[in-house]
Amino acid sequence: MITITLPDGSRREFENPVTVMEVAQSIGAGLAKATVAGSVDGRLVDASDRIDHDASLRIITPKDEEGVEIIRHSCAHLVGHAVKQLYPEAKMVIGPVIAEGFYYDIWNERPFTPEDLAAIEQRMRELIEQDYEVVKKVTPRAEVIELFKARGEDYKLRLVEDMPDETAMGLYHHQEYVDMCRGPHVPNTRFLKAFKLTRISGAYWRGDAKNEQLQRIYGTAWADKKQLDAYILRVEEADKRDHRKIARQQELFHLQEEAPGLVFWHPRGWAIWQVVEQYMRKVYRDTGYGEVR
Repeated sequence: MITITLPDGSRREFENPVTVMEVAQSIGAGLAKATVAGSVDGRLVDASDRIDHDASLRIITPKDEEGVEIIRHSCAHLVGHAVKQLYPEAKMVIGPVIAEGFYYDIWNERPFTPEDLAAIEQRMRELIEQDYEVVKKVTPRAEVIELFKARGEDYKLRLVEDMPDETAMGLYHHQEYVDMCRGPHVPNTRFLKAFKLTRISGAYWRGDAKNEQLQRIYGTAWADKKQLDAYILRVEEADKRDHRKIARQQELFHLQEEAPGLVFWHPRGWAIWQVVEQYMRKVYRDTGYGEVR
């Protein structure tokens, strides 16, 4: 008999090992539908993971901070699924969660364009509408290597080499697309609707400029459309107040890539700077401070 203790102190008993999802189903259909993952004895696990011992369990839903992070991580995998369908020769690298979003590093023969970004986002939405199950399979190391060799995923093979002590690894199957990850991930793509791809930038393998250059696709994802819209509005409002943008509009100063961190003042901006500088000198004098350079 396995005893599962819930956050409110109540207990449920099961005769055999039970998955997080099965526990959620025993509580109610609504909770089961909202279940993203679980926290077993404080450790995040997939909804499909089995619990084979007495344990404390907290069901993770999109209302939880961990649930939103899992949604973001799964959106990164969805980027991989869409990219491989649109650009089969691309090679996937890593796709972690970052503050308020996610990214995926990818090797591709040519740079992705804004049009490519729009196409990838559209394909992601089409995949979400298929409402497919994300299936986790813990796979022996040798099989993982053979799978990624057959798919030509050179960077995934390098990542496997970085984990010499791992005898088995978690593979997440998104229909025909397979990615490797510690997880957890959402059980179904229906959780991924509130997302947006935001930009593309350059990156390097292992963050070293001596290595081959990659492309990084950034995105953001949230629990629902309301949260996504609020985030987009915050970004738009912040952009309106961006000092670099205001400086260009008002012809105060500009920056150049050739001299990062150096401000090139225009006459209007320099006049403002001088007024501020003179005021600060007066404040220093009046308060007994001396100026040093």
